[in-house]
Amino acid sequence: MKILHLDSNHPLLIKQLTDLGFQNIEDYTSSKKEVEEFISEYDGIIIRSRFKIDKSFLDAAKNLKFIGRVGAGLENIDCGYAEKKGVQLIAAPEGNRNAVAEHALGMLLSLMNKLRIADQQVRNGLWLREANRGLELDGRTVGIIGYGNMGKAFAKKLRGFSVKVICYDIKEDVGDENCQQVSLNELQQHAQVLSLHVPETPLTVGMVNSQFINAFKHPFYLINTARGKCVKSKDLVEALQNGKILGAGLDVLEFEKSSFESLFTDQHLPEEFNTLLNSDKVILSPHVAGWTIESHQKLAQTIVDKIRIQFC
Repeated sequence: MKILHLDSNHPLLIKQLTDLGFQNIEDYTSSKKEVEEFISEYDGIIIRSRFKIDKSFLDAAKNLKFIGRVGAGLENIDCGYAEKKGVQLIAAPEGNRNAVAEHALGMLLSLMNKLRIADQQVRNGLWLREANRGLELDGRTVGIIGYGNMGKAFAKKLRGFSVKVICYDIKEDVGDENCQQVSLNELQQHAQVLSLHVPETPLTVGMVNSQFINAFKHPFYLINTARGKCVKSKDLVEALQNGKILGAGLDVLEFEKSSFESLFTDQHLPEEFNTLLNSDKVILSPHVAGWTIESHQKLAQTIVDKIRIQFC
């Protein structure tokens, strides 16, 4: 079987697939249109998020048996059409769930303890102790929306804190010893921290908007290590300004390109993004929550293991 690698990944991916007898071809520069001209020669694709795998691409990939996505989500793939054509979809959420959970926790603790602004002040010669009093996580209720691999890993990290963890998910019976599953309304009535761990779907795009935010009984901290388009930035800015959201840790942004490799589709900087940049209540990172040194290897290994099970 021939596999086309469209993004660079950890070296173990190609080495182990070669050892399993697969022929591996690397092409990290051809455009989607160029790839469509020869994709029929291949049985498998390995991709991160370089471009969308849509109907036209899948129609050209006449011999395709599987698509390996070195990451958690599959939103860049027309999953329904791929499955209709008998193409197996392989993702690797197990590979970076720990990394995402640690990043989310780090963002939360940094926000509650004002570490970003305190660090900047000290570097600028300011020693403002009273202004930088933090809040403790102890005794609070943490809400998680999306209780799959990432949500479960985050709840597990919270076991060392004296917090109540609740979750909402569209699937039933996903709660476990680390987290109680509740309705969305109940989560909004009790949560003082909200961490998003959902995929990008028609149900989740724009989910966190003014109506959603205002349904919360308590002011809360928001952590988003999921997908940027799940949060309406304009409504987030409004909630930060009126105190409904106490702080936001954003590893992902509404304005990202779908490839995740760059931020804007043009040179225009939205006004709400400038506001987020200049807010002391916001911590930003460039979509790296699941992209640690360790997860780089784990993601690749997960893809290899799943291909081995299904095709060897």
